[in-house]
Amino acid sequence: MDIEQFRKAGYAAIDAICDYYANLDSVPVKAPVKPGFLIDALPMTAPEKGEDFSVVAADFQKLILPGITHWQHGSFFAYFPAMTTFEAILGELMSASVSNPGFNWQCSPACTELEQVVLDWMVNLLGLHGDFLTSSKRGGGIILGSASESTLTAAVAARERALARLTALEHPELRSALAVDIPQAIRDTYTPRLVMYGSTQTHSVGLKAAILLGLQFRALPVSSKDDYALRGDTLQRAIEEDFGRGLVPFMVVATVGSTSSGAVDRIDEIGPVVRAHPTIFMHVDAAWAGVAYALPACRDELAWADVNRYADSFCTNAHKWGLTGFDCSLFYVRNSRDLTNALDVTPAFLRTKEGDSGAVIDYRNWQVALGRRFRSLKLWFVLRGHGAEGFRKHLETGIDHCAQLAEIVKSSAEFDIVAKPRLALLDFGLAPAGTDGEARNALNRRLSARLEERHDVILTQTKLVSVESDIFCIRFALGGLNTTMDHVRRTWAVVEEEGARVLAEWRGPGGRVDT
Repeated sequence: MDIEQFRKAGYAAIDAICDYYANLDSVPVKAPVKPGFLIDALPMTAPEKGEDFSVVAADFQKLILPGITHWQHGSFFAYFPAMTTFEAILGELMSASVSNPGFNWQCSPACTELEQVVLDWMVNLLGLHGDFLTSSKRGGGIILGSASESTLTAAVAARERALARLTALEHPELRSALAVDIPQAIRDTYTPRLVMYGSTQTHSVGLKAAILLGLQFRALPVSSKDDYALRGDTLQRAIEEDFGRGLVPFMVVATVGSTSSGAVDRIDEIGPVVRAHPTIFMHVDAAWAGVAYALPACRDELAWADVNRYADSFCTNAHKWGLTGFDCSLFYVRNSRDLTNALDVTPAFLRTKEGDSGAVIDYRNWQVALGRRFRSLKLWFVLRGHGAEGFRKHLETGIDHCAQLAEIVKSSAEFDIVAKPRLALLDFGLAPAGTDGEARNALNRRLSARLEERHDVILTQTKLVSVESDIFCIRFALGGLNTTMDHVRRTWAVVEEEGARVLAEWRGPGGRVDT
């Protein structure tokens, strides 16, 4: 394809994207296909000779789009939003046009420096502590691919910081060093004893990070009476138990806005416990809810002041509720040396005079991978296109939709809200009179199965695990850019329709309860 062919194909591609969005409401939100549909439709080998792009574009419409679940659809209420905007789409296009691996400043100076600028913009928009500003020269941020990657990166930094501090305890002469060369004997002695903490509501990224590093993870219990938040006394007891077993606590993953219930851990209690133990690092996973710090009215409920006071690192995803297409995970550290001490490996072929002088950031030393994408461009486009005002308005709309939905559910005789609604997330379930516990769980499993068979709605199930009980329920995750209250009401009407069928089957003929 030459420049003029690309120009023609590009115009056609933009037209196709515009048509897709113009007609999005007329297609089912969930892909109506069966496993293997595309594998069976495509040849087993690549074409020997190149094909005209118009043929490829036609196959995208014919073969690919039918297998797409439409996350930008107004009726998408599963998982969490993973939205994009036209500004973000154009940012991706322009980024692809100047493709480069971005591992150091010299690769493309604008890639590194724009990332620093937009991450500092987000610190100010979210009201994060000044230590998280890259311009502070103390901490700073990096854009990674996902909250999973951010948590893993935090865990690597936490492990190395813990081992360095253990080294300094055994070798006092090293305590003033900015970076400590950790002896192999220290690694061999202490690494198998390191333990990480989260709760039963912590996202699986915590456990996965521990598994990848060959370390231990403890999911601590929570109570429904505390809205599923991890409490400080629970953490303190676990730490004391593990010290008694000869283990070394090194990391806590605290959550602001858990996936299952929107829970916000009691960071005001957890923080002092962490500070009392110098080997422990606290990472705050606010992958979904963190962007809501842009709304001052939401900050108290989301432990904003405590995060600013105690977090060693913080993550929120602009690609969830933040208008920026996947992938764009904002990861901040209070002290950038926690990253560079753990991840700076610079062979001769990667050295540059700018990097050696310390005048620039080489982001490869802030992440696990070497190469990286130019993600900051789309975030820059979004923030300039929508402005802080538009960003806040978008968040407020999702929260308002959730509040209206909560009133609808409360008015139902057959459904109940099973956890405190948080921002734009509501957990609900069938709750007919005279039922509780496992009976309700069984009904809601049936309801979830029925909803999963439909293509005009998409919701996800979850289990709320607490010391009191395990509750199976259904999540209604709002906040989509194209969502209106009409979409919410239509989806709820389907939920009521399928719920009525589940209850009719359960009650049996003539209204008799089927046991």
